Amino acid sequence: MLLVTGFLAWKKYSFIRRNIALGRKEDLGGNSGERWRYMLLFALGQKKMFRNWLPAVLHLFIYVSFVIVNIEVLEITFDGLTGSHRAFAHSLGAFYPFMISLIEVLSAGALIATIIFLFRRNVVKVRRFTLPEMKGWPFQDANLILLFELVLVTAILTMNAADYQLQLRTTVNYHSTGTFLLSQYTANIFAGVSTQKLIYLERIAWWGHITGIFFFLLYIPHSKHLHIFLSFPNSYWHREEVKGKLPNMPVIMNEVKTMLDPSAEVQDIADPPTTFGAKDVTDLSWKHLLDAYSCTECGRCTAACPANQTGKKLSPRKIMMDTRDRLEEVGHNRDKHGLDFNDNKSLLGDYITA
Repeated sequence: MLLVTGFLAWKKYSFIRRNIALGRKEDLGGNSGERWRYMLLFALGQKKMFRNWLPAVLHLFIYVSFVIVNIEVLEITFDGLTGSHRAFAHSLGAFYPFMISLIEVLSAGALIATIIFLFRRNVVKVRRFTLPEMKGWPFQDANLILLFELVLVTAILTMNAADYQLQLRTTVNYHSTGTFLLSQYTANIFAGVSTQKLIYLERIAWWGHITGIFFFLLYIPHSKHLHIFLSFPNSYWHREEVKGKLPNMPVIMNEVKTMLDPSAEVQDIADPPTTFGAKDVTDLSWKHLLDAYSCTECGRCTAACPANQTGKKLSPRKIMMDTRDRLEEVGHNRDKHGLDFNDNKSLLGDYITA
């Protein structure tokens, strides 16, 4: 299972990396130390989220839970490969129950946050989640990932509670690993369950969690939740110039200079563009394409768009979503028909219209 998942994941993520490389060159440069600081602050610390503190805190629980729980996933994977059980407990000593307790608290917080997010999307129906571009798969994708999150955190909490109850019974292979903050209470739910049934339950939860993680790894690149991974390189390679600044086009600058002064010195251009503006995804820079793949579809850009707020159809979010969809189409076409294949379609016109 591990090898198959690894191969399929490598294949899909390589496809995405190659698609991003289809974009035009863009030299971002900058100070690497400042870029690392920005990435840690915005990708890991989620600074932008805290403009609206309530969903930010809820999202932080889910995100941090996802990051920290991966420590236990490493242990689960190691146990599965070696046939051991809670292999890290001995080497980590007293730190181990603290780590598992932290994972349990974060998982419980993620469980509550996930339920609230499902309520906001499906009952409260926040406006930016119900706009036209969110109909169909985008809306289903968001719900599916939240339901999937419920299954994962429920599995890990069930696994720990059943495991802890088995430890209390000094069951063979379930050696004591210390007190778990939540499981010491939730284990009582299984006090009346027979030891054999409890072992089955713990194993089902164990397999459910690790299988879910592997499925999640394969599902992510087909979902808006790809931002979980790409937010890090995307925030690292952020543009450092003033927001809204438009880069000059050397070809146009040369034309303007010669119009104003025929004797003016013009800049030599090694690789002049064959077209002006962007008609298709290959006319965009690699950073634009990385932005599209990193889009969370949260809709905050559209919610802040003056044109959209006055009833116009312009939606920055839809532009990002269309760019990603077209890029996927171009990538698949190249795989099937070769690099020179032309499907007579483009981002502008077939996906984005005036």
